[in-house]
Amino acid sequence: MVVELFLDLFSQPCRAVFIFAKKNNIPFELKHVDLLKGEHMTEEFDKVNALRKVPALRDGDFTLAESNAILLYLSRKFKTPDHWYPSDLQKRARVDEYLSWQHTGIRAAGCKVYLSKVLLPLLTGKPFCPEKVERAIEELNVILKQFEEKFLEDKPFIAGSEISLADLVAVVEIMQPVGAGYEIFKPRPKLAEWQGRVEEAIGKELFQEAHKQILNAKSLGVAELVPELREQMACMLQKLIN
Repeated sequence: MVVELFLDLFSQPCRAVFIFAKKNNIPFELKHVDLLKGEHMTEEFDKVNALRKVPALRDGDFTLAESNAILLYLSRKFKTPDHWYPSDLQKRARVDEYLSWQHTGIRAAGCKVYLSKVLLPLLTGKPFCPEKVERAIEELNVILKQFEEKFLEDKPFIAGSEISLADLVAVVEIMQPVGAGYEIFKPRPKLAEWQGRVEEAIGKELFQEAHKQILNAKSLGVAELVPELREQMACMLQKLIN
């Protein structure tokens, strides 16, 4: 049975689900939900996910929210290769450990950089507070150091010698500040080598397809938003950063 995936590739978790589904030839129908136009806040989408967030999944009468839950559901339903979520107890524990940390780690720090350097200036038409941008970058630098030292260490991938869901979830988050023009990989050769291995394991074409929107801010369609919605979004995002 074909599953329905409700995604907006502007979103890091959506990119992880999209890449995983395509890489593993999972039969799915892509349902695009435009976050910038508020399509996730409609009554129609509420029937899919009452939390009004993407990604979301619908499999017949069954619906599911939260990216990690969706990734695990797809891996189990379609029996994807073991390396994605290893049966080995300790390797699986490494994947679980990273997935438990990343929400308040790389995602939080990377989002702040992207919002302050790209999205808020696009919404408001003026640069964001330079001091707050610098503080967001400093926070991200600390987090990236933790990622290298704690999760990557001297291994090719987070769980060992093969790519896992942890690497997939990590790389889409790290690409968010890259989309803001922040140079992450050049001063961090170990991180750059890991990113190269992850991209190769995923497939360069698929990797670029998933990230082309985030790497091209002009494609976000902010100018098409009505002024009231732009103002509402700007206020909401500023609260996330402050």
